[in-house]
Amino acid sequence: MDMSGSQRIEASREKVWEGLNNPEVLKQCIPGCETIEQVSPTEMTAKAVLKIGPVKASFNGKVTLSDLDPPNGYTISGEGQGGVAGFAKGGATVRLEADGEDATILHYEAKADVGGKIAQLGARLIDGTAKKLAGDFFEKFGQAISPKPEGEEAPAEPEKKGWFGRKK
Repeated sequence: MDMSGSQRIEASREKVWEGLNNPEVLKQCIPGCETIEQVSPTEMTAKAVLKIGPVKASFNGKVTLSDLDPPNGYTISGEGQGGVAGFAKGGATVRLEADGEDATILHYEAKADVGGKIAQLGARLIDGTAKKLAGDFFEKFGQAISPKPEGEEAPAEPEKKGWFGRKK
């Protein structure tokens, strides 16, 4: 599976770089991430629970950063084992481009391979899930590192309604 894209983030390139290298920020943003630990300046271990179609699995993985070019980008590669559900391995090239003083364009090109029960689900389901997870990550990442305007609070949750528009 190959995937590429760009995301505009309302933060300086230096702040985006710091966020991409901060395990606490990454833990908040990676869908299903339960733990992430920095083992060395270029290695992290992580545990995430993901649901891909009917298969829910807990993955234990290792992530390695290489080709570091602060604050312009790096290459990230990783491998995760999901027990009987299978495995996932892949990598991405991340490039940061300043967009004025207060915004950054994050470009990425990623490749991934899966095996085991997950691979039996079919490419369309896996690709769709991967794109959704990437979208969720970038949305949360942008929110985590973008400065909030003064006096602005988080938006209130919409009122929940049940059948026929009645309040719950």
